Amino acid sequence: MATVLVLLTIASVVILKFHSSHLNPPSTSSTTTTSTTTPASFTSAVGTTSLTFTKPASNGLAARSLGTIVRYPAIGTPGGPDVASAAPLRQKGPYPLIVFSQGFDIQPERYALLLNAWARAGYVVVDPTYPFTSPSSPGGLVRTDIIHHPADLSFVISSLLHLNAHAGGTLSNLIDPTAVGVIGQSDGGDVSLAAIANTCCRDARIKAAVILSGAELAWFNGTYFTTPAVPMLVVQGTNDLTENPVACSVQLYNGAPQPKYYLSMIGQTHLSAYIAPGAPLQVVVRVTLDFLERYLRHGPANGHAMIAAGTVSGLATITSKMTLGPNTGSCPDAPVG
Repeated sequence: MATVLVLLTIASVVILKFHSSHLNPPSTSSTTTTSTTTPASFTSAVGTTSLTFTKPASNGLAARSLGTIVRYPAIGTPGGPDVASAAPLRQKGPYPLIVFSQGFDIQPERYALLLNAWARAGYVVVDPTYPFTSPSSPGGLVRTDIIHHPADLSFVISSLLHLNAHAGGTLSNLIDPTAVGVIGQSDGGDVSLAAIANTCCRDARIKAAVILSGAELAWFNGTYFTTPAVPMLVVQGTNDLTENPVACSVQLYNGAPQPKYYLSMIGQTHLSAYIAPGAPLQVVVRVTLDFLERYLRHGPANGHAMIAAGTVSGLATITSKMTLGPNTGSCPDAPVG
């Protein structure tokens, strides 16, 4: 495998390793929908590049390697196979950046249907593989390593914005640095939430967040929702009974300031609405795209498109109420009180 070492200064010297090989994600049919400020005809091919960001050792923590696949709007036939190193569709950019965080013991590429849908709709989408929580981790699985992941996430953002600011690369001038969002599922949702709402880990560059079956986590050394509000969409399956019970999503939603939305996926389990093709996935795609359009692209002032997309008889409901209740269950590992 050919590797090129690039020196990068972001507060300290950072080494990025760019790998010429690419793990080609599965191609999917187009599942995108667009809001009223994006032309209905806008869709693109998806290009991919595979990078490894190496975070230097610090504070007694060894150097951390973050293999990352980047998806971006590309020149080509929309809906076709993803193309490694495809020419970026620069004339429509720059594009908002989305950093996706996967659940514990789940490969990020299992979410390829969602990741591709967001990229086709005009976002640069990255899915870093965090150390010790991916099934491919050389060091094995260590769930408590999650406490380091918000800092990993911020490091990935810094690294990508560095590449964006320097001429000559695939990502050069492709990202809008003022429009950064995070999306995470399960433990990845916990990480994304900490990055926007916990005093331990708040990254002020993040302007919007989608939490897919996530929770507040007491392991993070900080407090939630004392920092400035970040628009948030919470998505939860009603049949997620043990891995992330409904009580977890309701607790974090009720604690969050507005603007916020709660999308309830009726009858869905912990993963079913996020990785399998079908109507539930389509609802998640439509609602997340309308949310991102509004809060990263500063689309229409009303949320009518989002509410319509999230209101499907027998399948989904959506609300922006201040609180949900009653919340009769409990959430494992969440802060008490």
